[in-house]
Amino acid sequence: MFKKVDTNMNFVEREGEVEEFWRQNHIFEASIKEHEGDPSYVFYDGPPTANGKPHIGHVETRAFKDMIPRFHAMKGAMVPRKAGWDTHGLPVELEVEKQIGINGKEQIEKYGIAPFIGLCKENVWKYKGMWEDFSYKVGFWADMEHPYVTYHDDYIESEWWALKEIFKKKLLYEGFKVVPYCPRCGTPLSSHEVAQGYKELTERSAIVRFKAKDQDFYFLAWTTTPWTLPSNTGLCVNPDLDYAKVKAADGYTYVMACSLLDKVLGPLAKDGTPAYEVLETCKGTDLVGMDYEPLYDCAKEAAEKQHKRAHFVIADSYVTAEDGTGIVHIAPAFGEDDARVGRENNFPLIKFVDEKGRMTEETPFAGMRCKPTEKEIAAGAISADPEVLKDLSARKLLFDAPKFTHSYPHCWRCDTPLIYYARESWFIKMSAVKDDLVRNNNTVNWYPATIGTGRFGAWIENVQDWGLSRNRYWGTPLNIWTCPCCGKQEAIGSIQELRERSTNYDEVLARLKAEGKGGYSSDYVGYEHIELHKPYVDQITLRCPDCGGEMHRVPEVIDCWFDSGAMPYAQHHY
Repeated sequence: MFKKVDTNMNFVEREGEVEEFWRQNHIFEASIKEHEGDPSYVFYDGPPTANGKPHIGHVETRAFKDMIPRFHAMKGAMVPRKAGWDTHGLPVELEVEKQIGINGKEQIEKYGIAPFIGLCKENVWKYKGMWEDFSYKVGFWADMEHPYVTYHDDYIESEWWALKEIFKKKLLYEGFKVVPYCPRCGTPLSSHEVAQGYKELTERSAIVRFKAKDQDFYFLAWTTTPWTLPSNTGLCVNPDLDYAKVKAADGYTYVMACSLLDKVLGPLAKDGTPAYEVLETCKGTDLVGMDYEPLYDCAKEAAEKQHKRAHFVIADSYVTAEDGTGIVHIAPAFGEDDARVGRENNFPLIKFVDEKGRMTEETPFAGMRCKPTEKEIAAGAISADPEVLKDLSARKLLFDAPKFTHSYPHCWRCDTPLIYYARESWFIKMSAVKDDLVRNNNTVNWYPATIGTGRFGAWIENVQDWGLSRNRYWGTPLNIWTCPCCGKQEAIGSIQELRERSTNYDEVLARLKAEGKGGYSSDYVGYEHIELHKPYVDQITLRCPDCGGEMHRVPEVIDCWFDSGAMPYAQHHY
């Protein structure tokens, strides 16, 4: 029967009536029941975070995510739609820090990890009602009465199962790598997180005079990160480029790439006097092995303590003659290429920067910040870059400090400039499964096709190992226990396995119950257990099967993007 539409209809009221009709008569639930036993169409809805308000962009995505499942349901398919909530991660921690007036990891630990975690749990539901009302109003159908929640123990346990499978396949490993790192948040970022925060910066680079050992000439080397110079261990040339030793108009003798002589030394020409005179030329390979004097004694002392040779010239094809001098300074602790050539040439790992992004006491720049924000400078922080440049200039080791503009990564959460920083992290070996990823991507019917062959396809073709671990608090704990005595590492795949393997599970559970402040539950998995969050799970120890030592969980939590990616199986509890 067709009911004529009143031309004076109030559409807002009408939408409300339809919404109420659906709710009162359980129309969504009836549509699911109607298709029980029919062929299924699976649609995964990535979970939103309920500690942020929905905005106009969510209207569009909610419409798409409702339209496609509704279309397939109308064609007769069974389309289960389980709502979910993404609840872990640093954005929640930052909100709680603001809420209680603290700042940074030291103050979190002083406040207490357990009460801090409790506030994180509360904070993630801040706008839950607003999200539900918004979803109903745009006609989004999903089972919101029984959602999956990424901080619930059944969900975490499912992730532990997956991580143990990855560990068993030797695809989860601990490595000492240079990673994008936020000194404010105190944690590394994955490649897709880094991609979210680039900004244009204008800074000063440095062209530095490195004195050749026992010879009267200088290597001119270029760097865009003057704060890394105290940690210098080597200089790198391109093996196939042509290099020249020249007598410059400033009285110094330099070695640098031939093709960049005019660009770098040209401004020295005055009153008809040429900028330089070429004394001899050679290939980059001819410079390899030559020693030079370290810029700072602290670097020399650090190399000696590690019993490794440093401060000599090496060659690698990644060095180009597009910018700089054709010679680059190497600090293996602060760059991916630096770390690679450092390993290949057995350089020492010198890291005169602490985890807060401050220069360490070994240097003349103790306490200064590598990449401070404007807010930090206004509060009294001192940037290391200009101070390093001043020091080198005073010692007549700075040739020039030209300005340059580049796109630089910032933390997408707190807007702090990132640093590339050598640290021990846990990685998933994505490089080992790249061929499978590429092959599977080629089976996807992308709209438009250029996404699959372009941006997304290119990302997979160049996939890096996933930096999984985070040195934070509110997240899924990494399920690796290690033995300090023999180095044994084991992955735990379930609550039951943890209970069976533990040497003190019942003792910890009894203590938590006696204290009466939480940390245990009978929810989610159907039996009483210790909550799978810091600091509670960190109290559980295992016996090492190899040497009998006491094994402890590693301190890291995991990237909350793994939480989101686990949704296809974790929402059902593995």
